Amino acid sequence: MHHTSLIATIVAGLGLAFIFGAVANRLKLPVLVGYLLAGVIVGPFTPGYVADQELAPQLAEIGVILLMFGVGLHFSVKDLMAVRKIAIPGAAVQIAVATAMGVGLASMLGWTLGAGIVFGLALSVASTVVLLRALEERRLIDTDRGRIAVGWLIVEDLAMVLALVLLPALSGMLGGEAPPPGPGGVAGAFAITIGKVAAFVVIMLVVGRRVIPWILHRIAHTGSRELFRLGVLAIALGVAFGSAALFGVSFALGAFFAGMIMAESELSQQAANETLPLRDAFAVLFFVSIGMLFDPTVLLREPLAVAATLAIIVIGKSLAAYVIVLAFKRPQSVALTISASLAQIGEFSFILAGLGVSLKLLPPDGRDLILAGAILSILVNPLLFAVLDKVLPRLVGRSGEPAAPVAAAQPHGVLVGYGRVGKAVAQGLKDRMLLVVIEDEGERADAVRAAGFEMIQGNAVRPEVLMKAGLAEATHLFVAVPSPFEAARIIEQARAANPQVKIIARAYTDNDVDLLTQMGATHALIGEQEIARGMLALAPRKKAAAVAAH
Repeated sequence: MHHTSLIATIVAGLGLAFIFGAVANRLKLPVLVGYLLAGVIVGPFTPGYVADQELAPQLAEIGVILLMFGVGLHFSVKDLMAVRKIAIPGAAVQIAVATAMGVGLASMLGWTLGAGIVFGLALSVASTVVLLRALEERRLIDTDRGRIAVGWLIVEDLAMVLALVLLPALSGMLGGEAPPPGPGGVAGAFAITIGKVAAFVVIMLVVGRRVIPWILHRIAHTGSRELFRLGVLAIALGVAFGSAALFGVSFALGAFFAGMIMAESELSQQAANETLPLRDAFAVLFFVSIGMLFDPTVLLREPLAVAATLAIIVIGKSLAAYVIVLAFKRPQSVALTISASLAQIGEFSFILAGLGVSLKLLPPDGRDLILAGAILSILVNPLLFAVLDKVLPRLVGRSGEPAAPVAAAQPHGVLVGYGRVGKAVAQGLKDRMLLVVIEDEGERADAVRAAGFEMIQGNAVRPEVLMKAGLAEATHLFVAVPSPFEAARIIEQARAANPQVKIIARAYTDNDVDLLTQMGATHALIGEQEIARGMLALAPRKKAAAVAAH
């Protein structure tokens, strides 16, 4: 039989993730629970098949690259600069606070100062995949809260890149193995690292802004969708790998910059759509790879230490971020979102832990605690966001705003989503029916109010939000959100609450139409079909064309 460890790892990872993810969904648990459990089962600490422990993390890294590339496609240089005043000092202070708490716990466990620093740094940095998935599920990436969270994440990644380079140079001073002397010592290593990162940023902003969009347009002009998809993936993976190999920055950071540069092209949305399936598949392998690293016996060997580690991640770090954001005079909605987003750890934590153990700075027990804290915090994080979804509307509601719109007590229409499509629908309906708009993003909610529509601020996936908009009395529901899966959940809730309401939804593909119709949509419209109808309406009639021919 051929050596097929790569195929076996992918099949086992995705297959078991699907099975346990479906079970978790059936039990009303986050599907991440199923993915992590699948990893534990194929890991070395449980009996039976053991997946390749070197291949799985590399496959997971591809998911991180594609995910950060997708975020970059929706995050411009202007957005990054707009949040720098809070993201840079906020992330720096939060890292310092979390590291100090880690040092404190390490001293209680009898570890050295060097072990405490590595331990604290590992607890201070959030997981890229977990944070972005939580923001994407709630359509927060393009909001003020989402931009701050992503900017905060980028600063954390940069800080961890510096830590990974400086730790070997500082190892001897901190009680670990002293590396061979290098040119310039610690100061030289720091200067080289800063220089490499600065060179990478300059090259991407100066050269990349010209070359990457040009390449993308040249590929698009070939007319081959397959070649376009391949080109997008080649750019994302190539820049990520090149940034790590040549400049020492992380794969994730390199991919983010590649996406951010590509975002300046009008083809960025198509590029995002083409990378979506691969991104989701490899993101699943990321969670499976985390599960593979987890030794469940640590929960029995060190229960108090595990609890203290989890408390630092979920409570201590989150409270620090909450206070920091409020100190910058940002709204509670921003502070709570940032706090929930950072209440977990992930990929950089594992890299730091591995480096610490190899340098003999961190004891193996420290790595086990970091892994346990990562697994448990990733499991807890969706629950924190679920609580946030329920609490936030009450905390940020405007004083004096009525409990429900006036229109909700009489026949009316309900519109979900006030993006480009939703805004056009709302304007078209303004003189035709009473309309209540549901929108959960703060800036768009302000735009709804400014346009004179009655509105409910919240996530329409939640039945109580739909009912508050008066769905029981509504004659029409217009679902204009871009995600077909989110739209399907909204339609399912709406159809159960009001079997007579006419539901008109937005779709992208024929499969989306089938899904939304199955969930209860009266009509599901594809953009390409509506464009074709518009073109045909503007085309000359058959008789007119015949006369013109004569």
